[in-house]
Amino acid sequence: MPHLLVAGKLHPTGVNRIFELKKEGYSVTYIEDISENSYSSLISDADALVIRTQPLSSETLNNASNLKVVSRHGVGYDAIDLQALNSRKIALTIVGDVNSVSVAEHAMMQLLACAKHVVRADRSVRDPSKWNWRNQLEQREISGSNLLIVGFGRAGQKLAQMAKAFNMNVRAYDPYIVTDKWPHKDVIRATDLYQGLSWADCLSLHVPKSEKPLISETAFAHMKPGMIIANTSRGGVIDEKALLNALNSGQVHAVGLDVFEQEPPSSKLELCNRDDTLLSPHIAGLTDKASERMALACIDNAINYLKGTINPNLIVNKEALL
Repeated sequence: MPHLLVAGKLHPTGVNRIFELKKEGYSVTYIEDISENSYSSLISDADALVIRTQPLSSETLNNASNLKVVSRHGVGYDAIDLQALNSRKIALTIVGDVNSVSVAEHAMMQLLACAKHVVRADRSVRDPSKWNWRNQLEQREISGSNLLIVGFGRAGQKLAQMAKAFNMNVRAYDPYIVTDKWPHKDVIRATDLYQGLSWADCLSLHVPKSEKPLISETAFAHMKPGMIIANTSRGGVIDEKALLNALNSGQVHAVGLDVFEQEPPSSKLELCNRDDTLLSPHIAGLTDKASERMALACIDNAINYLKGTINPNLIVNKEALL
């Protein structure tokens, strides 16, 4: 009997689905905690692991003698030791297009909120002594401004459609899309990141984390003064120290951050104590409907892989499994 280990709290519809699997001949262990320790001692019996945002290390995988597939509840996999999976020929799957609308909407909200300085506006009403902030005219219009989207996958493409509806000029930078596969003819391709940054008034990030921050001190130096930034991708894509300096200098007008280098961020993080930052707790893809779709999709991926019926495009490391 195949055994499914689900590590991390799922949407109630997903919970109903995993317990329906018992009627189909599967055994299931469901752990709501999102720490590696909570499930590491249970992995030895698992044929499939459904995992949320918690780490999966090579040490834990050493105990996974039966494991055939790890199914991520989402599309990112920074916390998973992919090399360890590859060496054991364990598949890693991600969900398909289940939360790109939610992420794009969140990024659009960040761009608008930063342009309008909604945090300062809100505080100026709650504190009557700040009412006259309105006369400083710090709010901006985004209509007619230039938006650079870095990472032109599903969420980036949907954001482009939304931004065009707001009369923004849109370009995108994504070196991993081959030229003849560029998805939108009406979105100009930026072939150089720094040139794109020097053109842009607004920036939205939709890329995975790499070894070094993509938006570094050097990147900030190429921006126009007064840049607006939205980050719904991953913590570590932006150098937070360099971002703080850019806010202090006026190089950045305001920033929306849904992700952080450390999550949750420390209360000592200076970015948490400013009114030119709009912060949210890594929720861009976590609307009720998107969460429901992700829960069902990650369960289906695990089961479909065991059955041999999974869409190969959802397998991250399919080459390593050959």
